[in-house]
Amino acid sequence: MEPVTRPMLPSGVVAFVKRDCPTCELVVPVLAEIAKRSKLTIFSQDDPAFPEGLDAQDETGLALSWHHGIEAVPTLLRVEEGVEVARAVGWHRGDWEALTGIRDLGPGLPDSRPGCGSLSVDPTREPELRARFEGGRLQSRRIELAEFEDEQETMFARGWTDGHPVVAPTEGRVLAMLEGTGRSPDEVVAEVPPDLAPCTVEKVAVNAVLAGCRPEYLPVVLAAVEAVCNDTFNMHGVQATTMGVCPVLIVNGPIRRALGMNAGIGVLSPGNRANASIGRAFQLVIRNVGGSRPGEIDRSTFGHPGKLGTCFPENEEDSPWEPLSADAGFEPGTNTVTVFAGEGPRLVVDQLSRDPESLVRSLAACLRTVHHPKMGVAMAALLVVGPEHGRVFRDAGWSKQRLKDALNEALLAPGSTLMRGADGIAEGLPLPEAMRDAQIPKFRPGHLHVAFAGGRAGLFSVILGGWLTGPQGSQLVTKEVKG
Repeated sequence: MEPVTRPMLPSGVVAFVKRDCPTCELVVPVLAEIAKRSKLTIFSQDDPAFPEGLDAQDETGLALSWHHGIEAVPTLLRVEEGVEVARAVGWHRGDWEALTGIRDLGPGLPDSRPGCGSLSVDPTREPELRARFEGGRLQSRRIELAEFEDEQETMFARGWTDGHPVVAPTEGRVLAMLEGTGRSPDEVVAEVPPDLAPCTVEKVAVNAVLAGCRPEYLPVVLAAVEAVCNDTFNMHGVQATTMGVCPVLIVNGPIRRALGMNAGIGVLSPGNRANASIGRAFQLVIRNVGGSRPGEIDRSTFGHPGKLGTCFPENEEDSPWEPLSADAGFEPGTNTVTVFAGEGPRLVVDQLSRDPESLVRSLAACLRTVHHPKMGVAMAALLVVGPEHGRVFRDAGWSKQRLKDALNEALLAPGSTLMRGADGIAEGLPLPEAMRDAQIPKFRPGHLHVAFAGGRAGLFSVILGGWLTGPQGSQLVTKEVKG
């Protein structure tokens, strides 16, 4: 579809009105006076016969109103050689006199009256108008449905869904979604694994519509897509591994509150639109653009429900520590999204520890079970500390780094307990006999990550086990969220 050329306005004084507006009715005598003393063109949005006797132009198609940003009627413009040079919205005698150069307009009228909403911004008509006037910006293939085709069944049949119903990505909805970013629809965001398919801003917007996002969520989804499409995160490996991991998104910065994200009770549960739909939109991009589907490139033996979309913000306001984004070098207060290749969450229950040393040992005992108690060295984990556990560390004055150091130390284990065959368990690390007495770390150094979120009810934390890390695996990546 070709873009619609912006229609030109005639020179002189131009008025936009509609019959269904008391203020427009009020100023009819004023418009008649202007028409006698100046070149006046009137565009009527709902009735070409209004105002009677003033030869109004038919603007029921709303093309001029849309393209020239008419938000209320009456709106009066002064146009010179097709260029708007002045505007007055509603009725205000002083503004209209200044714009027209005519004194003593509407002597029997009140000095001012507010106008009414323009039909071009009517919420019931805006999606159709946006599609009609801006649809040429979109490059995606159009799918026409027969009269009795069910759109949900069509989207299921075409493989666009994650097994749950989705929102049909109509032109109007996609264009509205693109209002959430200043980036061009045809800008390539990344080449999405595993197919390495070029993914434009428009393609991300389409999947954000499918997922049920609001337009203001789009920049977070875009940043998440950029964060995983690189060798550092190794999205192809994450999707193709038989282990049950997927990208987990953690949001930092003021945007968390602006979007109404949930960092408290039920932080990892469904129910919050921003948390759920941002994570889902990201996963749909990986599926629909990148081509990763279970049983095909996605080889996860079990998978987990988080593959529908796991996204949550940190509770920075109540955290005893700097945000997760600061660990990647970003200043606190920067809007970021961090991606971590993680399993489904597992709860840590410790209701009795009141000192940090005891709580560290509890957390370490649970962290040791990630993947298998006898596995270590090459793995990663994300520990999400809950508020009640966080209070123990806050009261003791522990920094995040001190917590990490204490956990890593508590997680050291002698090679003799981790070797294959130790304790009668064939599973284990392929350690040579010379390393029997060596202290082996559970996680690759620097890859035990700590975030802060969750509800205040109960002394709980959560562990999300990671995947292989380092050059052959997936490393945590943080990207700034930009408009």
